[in-house]
Order: sequence, then C-alpha cells, then structure tokens
Amino acid sequence: MGGLSEKSSGAAWDHLRRPPVWLPPALLTLAVTVTGLGSAQLWRDELATWSAATRSPTDLARLADTIDAATGPYYLLMHIWTRIVGDSTVALRVPAVLAMTVAAGLLAVLGTRLVDRRTGLFAGLLFAVLPGTSRYGQEARPYALATMLAVLATVLLVTALRRPSWARWAGYAVAVTALGLIHLIALTLLAAHALVVVLAWWRGPADAGVGTRDHTTVERDRRVWRWVVAVVPVVLLAGPLLVKARTQQSRQLNWVGLARLDDLTALPGGVAQSSVVGGLLLGVAALGAARLGRRALLPVSAVLLPVLLLFAAGAVVPLWVPRYLVFVVPFACLLAGAALAAVAAPAALVVVVLAGLLGLPDQAALRRTHEWPRSAPVDYAGAARVIGDGQRPGDAVVYSPRHSWLFLDLGIEYHSDDPPRDVLVTEDEARRGDLWAAECQQPAQCLAGTPRVWLVVTGRHTDPLAAVPGAKGDALRAQFTVTQVWPRPGLTVALLTGRSGS
Repeated sequence: MGGLSEKSSGAAWDHLRRPPVWLPPALLTLAVTVTGLGSAQLWRDELATWSAATRSPTDLARLADTIDAATGPYYLLMHIWTRIVGDSTVALRVPAVLAMTVAAGLLAVLGTRLVDRRTGLFAGLLFAVLPGTSRYGQEARPYALATMLAVLATVLLVTALRRPSWARWAGYAVAVTALGLIHLIALTLLAAHALVVVLAWWRGPADAGVGTRDHTTVERDRRVWRWVVAVVPVVLLAGPLLVKARTQQSRQLNWVGLARLDDLTALPGGVAQSSVVGGLLLGVAALGAARLGRRALLPVSAVLLPVLLLFAAGAVVPLWVPRYLVFVVPFACLLAGAALAAVAAPAALVVVVLAGLLGLPDQAALRRTHEWPRSAPVDYAGAARVIGDGQRPGDAVVYSPRHSWLFLDLGIEYHSDDPPRDVLVTEDEARRGDLWAAECQQPAQCLAGTPRVWLVVTGRHTDPLAAVPGAKGDALRAQFTVTQVWPRPGLTVALLTGRSGS
C-alpha cells in the first residue's frame, strides 16, 4: 500500500510540475507575433480599420448602413479599444496579437480533449510558427479574432456534447454569436458543428469522435435541441448583418472574381502565407486524419466544409477571398498535431522547427509590408514625410485616384500630424458614411486661389499630372506647373505651383 501511495504521489507531483498544455504554444505565439509588430506600415485594409475606429458610434452606424455592415461590430470593438489604448500602429494590432495567442492555447486544449496531450501540444506549436499566424496576428482586421472564436466555440461544443447542460450550451451560444458578429463567413463552421451534433445525438459522442464510451448518451433528444436553441441568437443577431451585407457585396468585393478550381490548389499557401509551409501543413494534416479515424470527423469537417461552402458560393457570387478562411487553419494544425504525436517527440519537434525555417522568408517579408504582392509596398509614411518637410501655410493636397482601395488620403492623414487642406473634399468619409470622401464637381473653381498643391498619385510617374484623368486633371494642368517630383514605392508625390504664384 505504501508503494502504491508513493507512486500515486509521484504521478501527482509530475503532473503538477508539467506546465499546462496551452502555455508553451501561447507563449511561442506571443513571442513570434510581437516580433516586429510595428515594422510594416498599416496597409490599405488596416487604414480602413483606423478610419472606422476613430469615428463616433453614430458615424459607424452610418458606415455599416452604407458599405461595411459585415465588419461593423469589429469596427465598434476597435472604436472602444482605440479610445482606451490609442491608434498607433502597435496599438491597433495588439488585439490581433492577443487573439492569436489565445487561439494557440485553445487549440492545444482542443487537441488534448479530442485526442491527447501530445497532439494538442504539437498542434499549438505548429500553429505558432506558421507565417499566416504572424500575418493575421499582426493585422488590425477581424481575422485573428475570428480564429480565436472559432477554436473557442469548438472547445465549448465538445464540452457540451460530453456533459450536456444549459450552462455549457449557453457558453457555446455566446461564442458562436460573437463569431458571427466578428466574421460572417466564419459561420460556415456551424456546418461542421451541426454534422458532429447530429452524429452525437444519433450514435453518441464516441461515434461522433468527440468523446469516449464513458460520456453520457442519455437524453439524446435534448442534446440536439439544445444545440438548435444555442444557434438561435446567431440567427437573430448576425442574420440582419448577413442580409445587409448581401446588398453591399457589389461595392465591397468589386475586385473579386468568381471562384475557379485552381483557387482551391492555391488556398493552403494563401491561408498559411507560404506555399511551401501550406503544402507541408496539408500533407502532415492528411496523415493525421488517417491516424485519427472517427476522431478526425470534427477537425476534418471544420476544415473542409467551410472551404467547400465558400467555394460553392464563390462560384456563383464573387466571394472567394482566401484570407476569409484563416479560421480553418487551427483545425488543420490539430490534424497535423495528431500525426506528429505518433512519432518520437524529437522528430515531431524537428518538423515544427522545419516549418518555422521554411516560413522564415515569408515571415521577414510580411514584416516589411502587408501589401500583396510583397514586392509592391505602398510608402504612405514616406510620402507624408515628404509633404511634411516641405509644407507651407496655405498649401493644399489633391489625391488621384480618390476612390481607390489604396486609400491614399487615409494613408497620408494617418502619418501626418497636420496634413495640408484636402482642397477638393466637399463631404468627408464620416459624414458620407463611406470609406471615401466626396470631391468637388467643379475642380477648377475649388482649386482657384490655391498657391501650391501637393499631388499624390498611385504608381511611379515622371509626369504626375498626366496620371490625373478627367476634369480634375484638366484643372490641375491649367492652373499649376510641376515644381518637383518624389517617386516613392507604390506612389508619387509632386509639388505643384500655381501659374500666377511663386
């Protein structure tokens, strides 16, 4: 008896000495994502986040009604965040860092509950070193939050299916509702959840791959109906956003084409932000799925069903954007973790390190710029610096094109303490409830009397005035001459002097 007691005490002590399974992946993810957090300038989508987050709640409601209902709840969250923390580049990206850190920890917990501790640990570590984790963990956009909520909702689903109670289903309901409000496309994950719930109701948690024979199979009817009740808040709260966003799709995604079969082959590299690492992840995940058997049902469906649903929709309506599916990556990592758990720990760690090393060029590139392709950065800060260094009282600024997804005006305004007067603006973005300001319809009249104009155009031009079309270009050419030109990556700044001025 004494020997058994000593063994039990020793096992308990070893368990206490081991760190929680979520801690190493979370710490590694935090370390990787905070490295170079402010190195890359805010890119176009992040500038949209900054513009929205710094508006009043009334202006945000107007924006949601006009063009961006799908991202409205995220903008409101960021509005609160910026009021508390500030709107520096690092401050804007911290929520994404924290979300990816929590996602890595939750992934380790999910892998432990579905399979074992080793699976959870290796899944979390692999997730931490992916270039995609850094990319979306360093971006002021909702994708990292969606990834965290997707894993959280799945953890809570497994818990509720194993030990059903209203409290557990309520927690799940809160998580999936938040998921839908943050990222509507992520609601495709509910298809995978529904499949597992139905199988658990029909055959029990063990046959659904989310439990063992020890977990209760009584009250089967209540299990499935509780899930139905849990998703009702999603329908009530996210449903109106979905309807509204559908009417805005032509403006929001006018740059997206219909999905094609070759888009599927590019998806792993797109979500992993590295073709090599994405291919490695896909191959190891396939091995893990084969090893897990029925326990692979939840992670496999959590990867495949959202992809197939978005692809099917994208083949009819332009919706296919790979980054919208970032939330499926943790589930692919879980499958890969199961494969790594089948080999010796040193060999598994070698694969994790190999994935990290293969992704190093992409990790370095995304810390230079978030634009795509990486070879086409847009130097908003450099342009703002040129203008700030040469600015005089009475100067004005003109942007061309105004209605561009590059958001030239937002980029210059963000990096300027006191930008020149935007002389052609008649109604700003906030008042319009839009991402772009309205410009003067008679540019010649609006420009009259302005001594100097800073012209900012997209691309590199030796004659920037030739790059401005229509009446705006005619007015600038008639009233101003080019004094000096500063080509910057992705854009050109020119100083124009009035023909009657000095």
